[in-house]
Amino acid sequence: MKFEPVIGLEIHAQLKTNTKIFCGCSTAFGAPPNTHTCPVCLGMPGVLPVLNKKVVEYTMRMALATECTIEAVSRFARKNYFYPDLPKGYQISQYELPIARHGKVAVEVNGATHRIGITRIHMEEDAGKLSHDPGRPVSRVDFNRTGVPLIEIVSEPDSRSPQAAGAYLRQLRAIVRYLGICDGNLEEGSFRCDANVSIRPAGSAAFGTRTEIKNLNSFKHVEKALQYEISRQQEILMDGDAVIQETRLWDPEKNRTQSMRSKEEAHDYRYFPDPDLLPLVINTDWIEKVRRDLPELPAEKKKRFVAEYHLPSYDADILTSDRELAEYFETCLREFNEPKAVSNWIMGSLLGLLNAEGKSIEQTPISAFDLAQLLKLVDDGTISGKIAKSVFDQMAQTGQSARRIVEEKGLAQISDSGAIEDVVSNILAANPTEVKAYRNGKTKLLGFFVGQVMKETRGQANPKLVNDILRKKLEPE
Repeated sequence: MKFEPVIGLEIHAQLKTNTKIFCGCSTAFGAPPNTHTCPVCLGMPGVLPVLNKKVVEYTMRMALATECTIEAVSRFARKNYFYPDLPKGYQISQYELPIARHGKVAVEVNGATHRIGITRIHMEEDAGKLSHDPGRPVSRVDFNRTGVPLIEIVSEPDSRSPQAAGAYLRQLRAIVRYLGICDGNLEEGSFRCDANVSIRPAGSAAFGTRTEIKNLNSFKHVEKALQYEISRQQEILMDGDAVIQETRLWDPEKNRTQSMRSKEEAHDYRYFPDPDLLPLVINTDWIEKVRRDLPELPAEKKKRFVAEYHLPSYDADILTSDRELAEYFETCLREFNEPKAVSNWIMGSLLGLLNAEGKSIEQTPISAFDLAQLLKLVDDGTISGKIAKSVFDQMAQTGQSARRIVEEKGLAQISDSGAIEDVVSNILAANPTEVKAYRNGKTKLLGFFVGQVMKETRGQANPKLVNDILRKKLEPE
């Protein structure tokens, strides 16, 4: 029997506000444990929460960027459960009346466009962090993260493959980073994902029993965990057994999911409206103001890069996947207006260097201006493309400009036709057998002669001149 996966994602994005959602405590990462706390976020008796307006504005940005409808009236609810990292014994979230509903995001998978629906976006507060002592039965709790503002983005079950789910997750991360509302750091947990997956017979309209997968802190883990869980559920059904609705953890070391607990339903949390917070009322003027302030988003920027710079869709997709990378590209163009050449160098040498060193574009050792100056030296014939790659490596290591490296190391390209002719004559004289073979029709030997000339000139001879002079001198006498 052929099965079809049905996948939905629940994404939590930590908002980049300076203070928490209901109090004035700092949200800065990395502070000593329990130093960013107060009676409000610790849930002391008699305290009252006050909503952070910036949290609402950031949530509205995300809602508009994903084509959601912003509700005129929404309200907060208490999600009740007991866990040591939750000081109040409940989490302030939104349930029946979320701030935004019914959006969508378009993603590309294997050249095809898929539209993933968004059920809802709502605001909530984060819980604390537990650290378990491996040597003894002790756990420590840090409440610094308690009350940090989150948005939860709940997708429709529209993804039909791990690849589509991964593309959706990448697109949402790009959007929150473009909007400046979240840093999108999966490793630190400021952008995290839970995945719901079930399978059903291909062509069936009914949903199967779903499991929820947690502990997914990278795009690779999301796709691998989904693929594993799909295979696991297929084996269960093919054996005639039933899939159990449960929450499972992804173990990246063993590349498998494992059971964590039975899956909770909404009624298990006993939601009810928070009596300490008034309903949130948002008027049309505020919505339109936020809409006017939205930046150019990844999908729009990609279309512009293809239309304005005539880039292939693949190049534009990579260059616009990160706002800072797109800005780096356009800064290069202001100095050296050759889009495809700039794209090739960024996607090849620059991203190769950054990936090898585990760095982001913000940490690049070569500025956009300096890369453009290097490409100018190639374009005007000062250095060859091969020499440019060596100069690029030295720029990354030393921080020096391309022109200074070229001057100090004497790497300028030899474009003196007389000097190149002398080298070519010597090479031909030293290889009479190859010269005869070339003249008898083995024209592929031209590459051999070019290589010998470049070797003799340490790669500094102008390749075009070398080819032209060789062809002329190799003509039958």
